[in-house]
Amino acid sequence: MTAADVEAAIEAGIEDCEATVTTPRAPDPDHEDAHFAAVVVSPAFEGKSLVQQHQLVYDAVGDAMTKEVHALEIKTYTPEEYAEHGE
Repeated sequence: MTAADVEAAIEAGIEDCEATVTTPRAPDPDHEDAHFAAVVVSPAFEGKSLVQQHQLVYDAVGDAMTKEVHALEIKTYTPEEYAEHGE
């Protein structure tokens, strides 16, 4: 699974979402340890706790979280939060 695949899954699974997914470390071709980092912005996070926001992202990635994605670092924002504090 590539960063683009993870990004597409997140954007397909969360309404009005913009995701940016990167690989924060070089992949090791000898191991199945795909590490990704995601910055996800969506109004769907409004009024939800951080745990609930991250659960939405994990749900969007689905079964790949247990098979193809070894680790996923997540930063979530509402559009307003991203405008104020985003990267």
